[in-house]
Amino acid sequence: MRISEVKVFPVNEEKLKAYITVVLENCFVVRDLKVIHGSAGLFVAMPSKRRKDGTFKDIAHPLNQETRTAMEKIILDAYLAEINRGTHKLTAEEADRADT
Repeated sequence: MRISEVKVFPVNEEKLKAYITVVLENCFVVRDLKVIHGSAGLFVAMPSKRRKDGTFKDIAHPLNQETRTAMEKIILDAYLAEINRGTHKLTAEEADRADT
């Protein structure tokens, strides 16, 4: 699986820093990921839905830690690029460069 595009939508809130949309393999989109500033720093929260009991359940998420770590790196790199340069979409080529 390859993230072909990351769109960053910054917000100015205490903990929520941005909404993220990712495009996978140029053919599948996942919206409403979030960049959150937690006690241990920035992390990526997957899109979730509130259940009847008030808890939240992810509606899309990686199935293993390796994929989660790779996605988080690409997304956080795109977020940092956005806040450092202004409006910017990270292409697949830029994501590859960010991995090196």
